Amino acid sequence: MSKHVIRLHPLGKEIQVNNQTPLIDVLHEFGIEFPCGGKGTCGKCKVKLLDGEVHTTAAHQQKLDKLGLAKDWRLACFSNCTSNITLEIEQFNHLILADESEFEFKPQQGFGIAIDLGTTTVVAQLVDLSTAKVLAVETMLNPQVKFGADLISRIQACLDGQAEEMTRIIRLAIGTMIEVMLKRHHVDVQKVVLVGNTAMQLIFSKCDVSPLSMYPFHTNNLGLKSFQSEELDWKFEVKEPVRFYPSIGSFVGSDILAGIAATGLHLKESYSALIDLGTNGEIVLGNKHQIVCASTAAGPAFEGANISMGMRAVIGAIASLNLVDGKIEASVIGNTAAKGICGSALIDAVAVLRKLELIGMFGEINSGGQKIQLAGKVSLSQKDINEFQLAKAAIAAGLTILARNLSIELSEIETIYIAGGFGSYINIENVVATGMIELPEEKIHKMGNTALIGAKMFLFSDSAITTEILNKTRHINLEGDPSFQDIYVDKMLFL
Repeated sequence: MSKHVIRLHPLGKEIQVNNQTPLIDVLHEFGIEFPCGGKGTCGKCKVKLLDGEVHTTAAHQQKLDKLGLAKDWRLACFSNCTSNITLEIEQFNHLILADESEFEFKPQQGFGIAIDLGTTTVVAQLVDLSTAKVLAVETMLNPQVKFGADLISRIQACLDGQAEEMTRIIRLAIGTMIEVMLKRHHVDVQKVVLVGNTAMQLIFSKCDVSPLSMYPFHTNNLGLKSFQSEELDWKFEVKEPVRFYPSIGSFVGSDILAGIAATGLHLKESYSALIDLGTNGEIVLGNKHQIVCASTAAGPAFEGANISMGMRAVIGAIASLNLVDGKIEASVIGNTAAKGICGSALIDAVAVLRKLELIGMFGEINSGGQKIQLAGKVSLSQKDINEFQLAKAAIAAGLTILARNLSIELSEIETIYIAGGFGSYINIENVVATGMIELPEEKIHKMGNTALIGAKMFLFSDSAITTEILNKTRHINLEGDPSFQDIYVDKMLFL
């Protein structure tokens, strides 16, 4: 079979591939994203053809025309490599949180590995169990992104016959990450702990995800999953079984279980909340007596998937916006020209535009126009504002309903912990100003990657801590609450 070379500009990378290799199979690890799962509808995977030929089918050309792309652009999800080509792509520069927070532990012998398997990113840490010191960190984009950016796309890909491949590539990717760390530190691995959302756990474990695709989204397969390293086709030995910790509910996974452990929420007399603003927004509220949790549909807006100029935290993304002397000033990742806006800046944009009275209480653009210019060529459309309203209402309504389930007022919550990579970059003042969290700023604290902190804590604990948390935790279906729609609509307003 003939071979071709794909040159990537400005990375200076070269990839050798077989004839007819789909670009979607090789470009995802270089930051090209496929939010629509390769359907050609979002345009996020567009690449500029600088040299060579990538032939377009009628269907491909129709997609390009619909997206308004010039003749030198291609959609990676519709393209195959049939000759030597040079492509211009954006540099992969995701901001991934590899937490190094300290926690209480009982020293053990050997070395362990804690892994946070996220929908978008994967983080692994090699830990000395005698000191809890992190010896090495590896991070990467989850290779499953070529099947779609969100959980629904991944679940649909499984239903479309890609389940086995999705399991294979994530097991291979994590195994490779561990191998890289072990090449730098020649140690024997005593144990490996993984946490992640429910869909990631089921896909990694080669379990059926179809119950998550239909109402009431209920699966009985939430428990601890254990594997021998050879089952995972890993080329190194792990002395104890590899453990993927249990999920709490259909869309509340072991990453949230780990977050509860990390915050100590389950040990406190006062009420605390944990909000993870990742791909799938999860909310937890409780104390040492009882805990309730739920998932919300906040992720697509905050991760850029449903925003017209939305993008992840990569070079060219507006990371924050501030009002200086009555003018909007943008901070752009990489100090380059603004190409789009990421989730943290989306919150800033709405807060700033409200202060300037450019947006009304119903989210309408007061000028009557369809968009507002933010910085350079980047603008916020009426649809973008409405998408933000849906996301912020989901968080606010979720917290309100969880509080009602515990028969408490929001004012009784002493602390709210904001978790996740995205949560670490948000401006808390603007979060409060938009009404997403209806509590004073001083009660809100950023806590970084609580999933990874908890995963490291699990390296030092037996199952007692997880059993204690699970026994006092209830998973709430927000949409099943009779007052949800009324509260949700109310929380869409800007007051």
